[in-house]
Amino acid sequence: MSAVQSIYQRSYTVEEYFAFEEQSAIRHEYYHGEIFPLDGPDSPESPEAKSGATKGHNKLINNVVFGLRQQLGERECEVFSESVRLAVEAGQYYNYPDIVVSCDPSDDDPHTVHRPVFIVEVLSRSTEAHDRGWKAEQYRQLPSLQQYVLITQTRLLVENYTRFSHDTWTLTSYRQLTDVLPVPALGLALSLADIYKNLHIPPLRLADQ
Repeated sequence: MSAVQSIYQRSYTVEEYFAFEEQSAIRHEYYHGEIFPLDGPDSPESPEAKSGATKGHNKLINNVVFGLRQQLGERECEVFSESVRLAVEAGQYYNYPDIVVSCDPSDDDPHTVHRPVFIVEVLSRSTEAHDRGWKAEQYRQLPSLQQYVLITQTRLLVENYTRFSHDTWTLTSYRQLTDVLPVPALGLALSLADIYKNLHIPPLRLADQ
C-alpha cells in the first residue's frame, strides 16, 4: 500500500481532519471519519477533477460571486467560493461548496461556515448525479439554508430549490438567457445572461431535457 493510499484508508477524528486540512495542499471532504480528496491527481473524480476545473466552471462561479457581491453591497452577508469549508453536519460531514453565503453575524468561525442561507453548485459530468441526489438531500437538512441552486455548465439550465416550509422545498428550472433567477434568501435576483456571461452555451434542446 502506498503512502497516499494509506492516508485515505484510515479513520480520522474531526480534530485530526481539521489539522490535516491546515497542512494539506488540496481540499478534502470529511464524512463520518473518512476523508476524500477533492482536487489533484489523487481525486477519485477522474478524469475531470484530475485535470483541474474547466474554465467554464470557473467562469460560472466568478459570474455568480460577482453578481451576489455587487447586489449585496454593505449588507452583513459574506460570499465564499470553493476554498471555504461548510459544516453540513457538525462533527460528521464537511465539504467545500462552489459558492456559499452566510448572513449570520455569529457565523464567525475563520475556517468553516456553519449557518449558510444560500448554496450554489456548478455541475460537472463527474459530480452531477451526486450534487443532484445525495448532496442535495444533505444540504436540505441544514436548518439555516433557504435556497440551493444547481448550475449546468454544458447547457443553459439553472435548477433552483427554495425552502417553502421546514421540510418542504420547491424546484423551479430556468432555461433561457432572458430568465431571471430570484434569490429571495438574499432579497435579490440574478439573470441567466449574467450567470452565463462570456460562456458560449447553446440553448437547451428538447432532446436534452
